[in-house]
Amino acid sequence: MLPQENGWVSCFSFLLLGTYSMAAARNANTLLELSPREYFSSLQPGRASLVYFSRDDSPGVRLFLEQLENSVGALQDYGISVVKVNCLKEDVSRYCGKENALMKAYLFRDNILLREFPTDALFDVNAIVANTLFALLFNEVKYITTLVELQNLENSLKGRSNVVFAYVPAVGTPEHRAVMEAAFVYGTAHQFVLTTEAALAKDFGHEDFDALSAQLFFCHCQRVPDLTQPCRRTPMVQSLTTLNIHTYLKLMAAPIVTEVAEDPEKVSTIHLQLGLPLVFILSQQETYESDKRTAEFVAWQLLGKAGVALLSRDSIDLNVLLRSNIALKTAEEGAPIKYLVLEDTDEIVALVEDKIKGEQIPEDEDESDNNDQDIQDDQVMEAVYRDRKRELPLELIRTLTEETFNAALTETAHMVVLFYASWEAVSLAMLQLYVEVAVALKGTQGISLAKVNCWDWPDVCMKQNVTQFPITKMYEKGARSLTYTGMLGTAELLRFLRLSSISCPAKLTTIEEVDEYLTGEVHADSSSYHSTPVLGIFHPSMKEARETFVEAGNMLRGYVTTGLYAEDDALILAHKYAVPLPALLLARREDHRIDSIPLSKQSAPDVVQTIRSQLLETFPEITVENLPDYLSLEKPLLILFNDRGLNQSMRMEMLSVVNGKGREAFLACWMNLKNTPVGRGVLKAYFSTPPPLPLLAWVNRHSSGQVFSFPSDQPVTETNVLSWLEKLKAGLEIPSELRIGVCTMRQRHAHKAVTWSSN
Repeated sequence: MLPQENGWVSCFSFLLLGTYSMAAARNANTLLELSPREYFSSLQPGRASLVYFSRDDSPGVRLFLEQLENSVGALQDYGISVVKVNCLKEDVSRYCGKENALMKAYLFRDNILLREFPTDALFDVNAIVANTLFALLFNEVKYITTLVELQNLENSLKGRSNVVFAYVPAVGTPEHRAVMEAAFVYGTAHQFVLTTEAALAKDFGHEDFDALSAQLFFCHCQRVPDLTQPCRRTPMVQSLTTLNIHTYLKLMAAPIVTEVAEDPEKVSTIHLQLGLPLVFILSQQETYESDKRTAEFVAWQLLGKAGVALLSRDSIDLNVLLRSNIALKTAEEGAPIKYLVLEDTDEIVALVEDKIKGEQIPEDEDESDNNDQDIQDDQVMEAVYRDRKRELPLELIRTLTEETFNAALTETAHMVVLFYASWEAVSLAMLQLYVEVAVALKGTQGISLAKVNCWDWPDVCMKQNVTQFPITKMYEKGARSLTYTGMLGTAELLRFLRLSSISCPAKLTTIEEVDEYLTGEVHADSSSYHSTPVLGIFHPSMKEARETFVEAGNMLRGYVTTGLYAEDDALILAHKYAVPLPALLLARREDHRIDSIPLSKQSAPDVVQTIRSQLLETFPEITVENLPDYLSLEKPLLILFNDRGLNQSMRMEMLSVVNGKGREAFLACWMNLKNTPVGRGVLKAYFSTPPPLPLLAWVNRHSSGQVFSFPSDQPVTETNVLSWLEKLKAGLEIPSELRIGVCTMRQRHAHKAVTWSSN
């Protein structure tokens, strides 16, 4: 039995045994009638009671007392007694003589009054139970009205506890009662949050939100130790009843993926016990890591609908086809386990959802042309699904096997290899853009494209240290391979391959070659793929510094073009650009200038970092593609949001702010919401009601995500901005909101533009 199950049983048993002794001798569903003296003398420490002080027997009172009596048994299950105090017999209580006493009921713990309820709010059993539990759990169940409150609460619980968020159209409803009953039992395991605000629920929930329908979400915050990462949210699709919520929370507490090493016929999980199917991902040692990632991805898609288990073929002898990769076990007693061959995660999800709907699982492996599968919310999955019938011109890409791989690497100057898995959505999306790159490079001398399906040839991928999919590597004769770590996009990959085919650093031997390199005449055919060449100049005696620069150039290959000049007349260049040796020269073509930077004793990674930071713009336009480079600086952001390009006046004012003394402590940048529409989502994350544009905001991701907005009634000038920044520094400004940092933009687009860590 799971620990949570033990806790639930113990809690429920305690409640059943812990009712008032004064109710033990009577019928559990009978409303106890006492005098004021009898009631207050029978109170026990820690016990709660719902009391109505009655003085007459009018028709309205009788209707209320009927509902109160009907609630006796339900409230006793939670250790709450229900009492009618008869004031006619002994009118000594201050509650008996209280004005409007007939219109109220009272909730006590011991002899302390917790809450007064208008009787019209306790209109039936559901309302009585819901409102009573809500009052008792006042400190445990958070009631919120804004998305800001919810996000702040989630942030405070990340890495520690999960959140159960419920929307009910009104208090006192059956759904409200069900949520409160669940909170009474599971309140120590999860943080319960309640709202009746339809606008908040709409922002939080699905597009097909119905304001009249109660909703419940499980926010997986305990799995998120990083404050900048959002909590996954799993909606409860069933109606909000006590039994359904109990089942749902048991499923949320179950492991995302169960690893098993026994006959599937003998496996039993909480999902099967609750009547849900169980999906087995058949794995083997060579593909364990990729199979585990697949199982986790599928499990999140099916959370609350089915269980997912990772079954090791190496541990048992399965008498099934070796190429079978999926098994489906249903809860029906005696139903055979189905072993199938499915190509991707879409098919696995569709298989289970069709089974839940009662549709027949096809015996053959061919996908029906009439399959009405829902398009995934994930945009990568959607693109793969949309293009699944399209024939790709794979004749431009060579398919490699274990026998042909090593030989192929020696047949051309640069061999590009895509390592992918045929069943994995992002791999298939990458394969589609890989074909587009192959078309663009058709006829290019010295570059060939190939692919390896790691599902078919796991040994090849393991030997090439491929531990995730998809991965693109460029192999050069006699040199180490280069791994692509950029965005999932045709232009980005094409740029990487073009620049990777260029020797870095390029060795220059004359002053004339240096001039040609800095003006872009060298590698002119690839000039459209890079804008700022970097040149290292060294005296011939500076062997160690030169070797460090060469290593740095190799690390930057594919992303930055570097050149090297180490001749006897290097001092001529040093005097020309007024810089001591060793040094870097950066040709800023957009500004028609050359910057010189002294190169002190540094390691290769230090040189790489120096070059990367120098290549960043002074007042950049933030996009999805370049955001990671600027976030890596870990500086507070001064962002100017606009829905069009910047006019020259505003640009000059901001450049004056940036170029002033002591401005290195923050990064000033701007975002064009027309070019980068996701920026509107960023604004929505910062402000519940986004201010008018243009908007200047200060965001400190490392200070609880505080956001400050520049006064909208002031023009954006150097003087005004600097004055405002001084007030911020002095703590005289109040934050507009508390939000997660700009990196939410990456999270929102993670499925659209997959990024890997930088070099």
